[in-house]
Amino acid sequence: MVRDSFWNIYRPGAYEHYIVHKLRDNSCFIADLAYVIEDNGKIIGHINYSKGHIEYESGDIDAVVLGPLSIHKEYQNHGLGSKLIKYTLNLAEMANIPFILVIGDETYYHRFGFESSSKYDLYLDGTDSRDECPFFMIKVFDAGKLRSEKGIFHNPDVFDVNEKDVDEFDSKFEYRQKKVLESQLKEV
Repeated sequence: MVRDSFWNIYRPGAYEHYIVHKLRDNSCFIADLAYVIEDNGKIIGHINYSKGHIEYESGDIDAVVLGPLSIHKEYQNHGLGSKLIKYTLNLAEMANIPFILVIGDETYYHRFGFESSSKYDLYLDGTDSRDECPFFMIKVFDAGKLRSEKGIFHNPDVFDVNEKDVDEFDSKFEYRQKKVLESQLKEV
């Protein structure tokens, strides 16, 4: 389901299903915030959270990141992703997690209270901290836990994937053609 949800969307093929596969057995995985939605016993959606870290000059702090989130293609645009996000954000706030980061579509995540992380002088590792990075966002529950200095967020290591490893993992599934599409993210 994860593979199909992301296939050829952001890049030729997909990495997200491989990340989810690796994430479940990694110490960064936050099992208390991992949920699925089922329809007649079939998983049709899921959400994951994990711990990365923010590198500040004064020292690193843990930071929770949302994702991957996916909904089966046949069930998209029915509010199921929103339901998962709202439910788990509420759990995160009740667990005193001070903020949640996400890398994704800003028009989608703004409706849940996510805003540009650059407003808090936080930037995604590998992006230019002099520019706005609209797809790197934060939802703040406790602003007092954020530092008033520039920080660089590092995803958990499990998010670093090697295309060869993904291709090897993909060989266990039915063949799907990787396509280069105009709508995909461009390499910089």
